[in-house]
Amino acid sequence: MDLPISEAARAEFAHSTTYLNTASCGVLPRSAVAAVRELAEAAGAGIPAGFGDFDRVGRVRAAFARLVGVDAGRVALGSAVSTHGGLVATSLPSGAEVLCAEGDFASVINPFVVRGDLKVRFAPLEALTEAVGPDTALVAVSAVQSADGRAVDLAAVRAATTAHGARMLVDATQAVGWLPFDASPYDYTVTGGYKWLLGGRGASYLTVSEEAQHTLTPINAGWVAAESVWDSIYGPMPQLAEGARRFDETPAFLAYHAAEPSLALLERIGIEAVHAHDTALAARYRAGLARLGHEPVPGEGAIVSVPGLADRGPALLAAGIATSARVGSLRASFHLYNTEADVDRLLDALS
Repeated sequence: MDLPISEAARAEFAHSTTYLNTASCGVLPRSAVAAVRELAEAAGAGIPAGFGDFDRVGRVRAAFARLVGVDAGRVALGSAVSTHGGLVATSLPSGAEVLCAEGDFASVINPFVVRGDLKVRFAPLEALTEAVGPDTALVAVSAVQSADGRAVDLAAVRAATTAHGARMLVDATQAVGWLPFDASPYDYTVTGGYKWLLGGRGASYLTVSEEAQHTLTPINAGWVAAESVWDSIYGPMPQLAEGARRFDETPAFLAYHAAEPSLALLERIGIEAVHAHDTALAARYRAGLARLGHEPVPGEGAIVSVPGLADRGPALLAAGIATSARVGSLRASFHLYNTEADVDRLLDALS
């Protein structure tokens, strides 16, 4: 049975600010802090437990796979979304057209732009579906925009890419953890683990469909990309791992030790419950903004961006309210550790 959000939050979070900035970085649960501390202390003591636990990394892979509705064999682990994007970018032939949304997050776009020999084309988010054409090889887009929380119609874009024989990469960093998300329809998805998934920097997730796995060359392959890891430490590996594990990077163990209890917490509560909680708080904030005469960027998600209020951020932080400024707007984001009192405190400060 899903736990009430408030019960889980009381037990797991100890932040001292009104923290409304998960879209930048999530708050670590107490259990994740304890896992990091345990590993760091073992490393400092020079005992084998400080080397990091590959079994724990495997459990993280399985937990993330469950969250996004795919088999664990479709999940590769890394350290940054841009690294996963770079792997996809290297798979494209010279001259291939990549379609991106205007103003999307840099890690989604730059791996394709810096190649220099790809045709990278941009379209407004709302017109992305119509912009897919017969020459499009790949569409790369965030499920939820980092800057202002706008959501793309993923099903419509996927239908368009299928109709034109194009592949699709979805950055789910601002979605997975609060928004129910199914990775199975897409060739590739990339997700940073340090925001809505409540982990630390250094954990990231790539999903690759079984059909698309042959399109990628594991150019970053180290010993962890081998089928038999401990038999592949020296010399050329005898065999690449089956499935997406062949695209793994050597894990940043501190981040993955933190990720296991964080993902377990989200699973215990249930993403549907987190989604209902987060969006209810965001709706309360939007209603309050309307009473104050402010117009946020339209949407119904957990990220709320208000144009023209970016300069209010420093004063809010001085008052103990953490938000962020993005492209001239004040961005607030609401997650499972937030309460109605947090929303009201922010509205009072803005009034």
